Amino acid sequence: MTTDAQWMQLALAEASRAADAGEVPIGAVVVKEGVVVAVGRNSPVAQHDPSAHAEVNALRAAGAALGNYRLDDCELFVTLEPCPMCAGAMLHARLKRVVFGAADPRTGAAGSVVDLFAPPQLNHHTSVQGGVLALECQALLQGFFQERRNEARMAAEPLRDDALRTPPERFGSLADYAFDANYVSDLPALRGWRMHYLDEGPKDSERVLLCIHGPGEWSYFFRHLARANGVRVLVPDLIGMGKSDKPKREGVHRLDWHRDVLQEWLERVRPGPVVLVHSASGARLASLLASAAPARFLHVMVAPDAGENVAEAWRAPFPDRGHEAALRALGRTPKHVSGPDATQAEQMVKDAMGYFAP
Repeated sequence: MTTDAQWMQLALAEASRAADAGEVPIGAVVVKEGVVVAVGRNSPVAQHDPSAHAEVNALRAAGAALGNYRLDDCELFVTLEPCPMCAGAMLHARLKRVVFGAADPRTGAAGSVVDLFAPPQLNHHTSVQGGVLALECQALLQGFFQERRNEARMAAEPLRDDALRTPPERFGSLADYAFDANYVSDLPALRGWRMHYLDEGPKDSERVLLCIHGPGEWSYFFRHLARANGVRVLVPDLIGMGKSDKPKREGVHRLDWHRDVLQEWLERVRPGPVVLVHSASGARLASLLASAAPARFLHVMVAPDAGENVAEAWRAPFPDRGHEAALRALGRTPKHVSGPDATQAEQMVKDAMGYFAP
């Protein structure tokens, strides 16, 4: 006997086909007595039809297949909670049952915003079940919209001809790295290249940790420190590393130039009192930065290292040799480097607190 999860897998396959066509990835399947009657996927863009949702397309196809708009004893499986329009169509079709995957907190009409299936005055009652393969359905939608946001960002921040940009999916599977991305590209020293940085914690904090990584490393080194409570944590990815743009020429990567970029960036983000934290291999750049603006920094600290195996994270920004100009110019990540673990990061924050005003 086919399970709800198996039917939902068929709906997910339709949703994936919608995504391939550039539509929001929602798919639906109509089943009667254990047999697929029809399938449907989102197509309002292609059909110039606001009603061409996956559920409506599946209902239309099922009605044509059965020769009746009333789909008695039929069940519909859909990857996202139906909207009010689709819920109304389902009730008119006299469906026996509706099963959806992910809830829709914005337009869901099966309980999330309203429940159009619930009023007892209705002359037909369709049973509803949600949450079947919800995580898979949600992940497909989130991936689609993340790609759209990345494309919009690329259009807004064009890539220079003399640089490369690491595909975002290279970073998607890394553990303990789920932070909002921040970018800047209009600083004079950047010359149009885009720099990525983390800016975690309260923006108006009078306690700021500025974290500087070394060659081959990137903000992943400080992933546990970035979660610290009660402080603002700033972590730039140096140009050529991490999520920042990768100039193709090795000559760009001079430490004094990276220092100049960081100085301009600090004027932009305007942090409060700062404790400068650096990895062991980031000591030279941290020293250059502290010497250029000694009044800005209350103290300089070296971050401890847990020595874990995070080789995948250090490979992520560099899919091929074309992206590796910074590594050739400044060096690669030292072996067995992983950054401070959660316990070490917590202790670092406690130690840093002693340098801020009470």
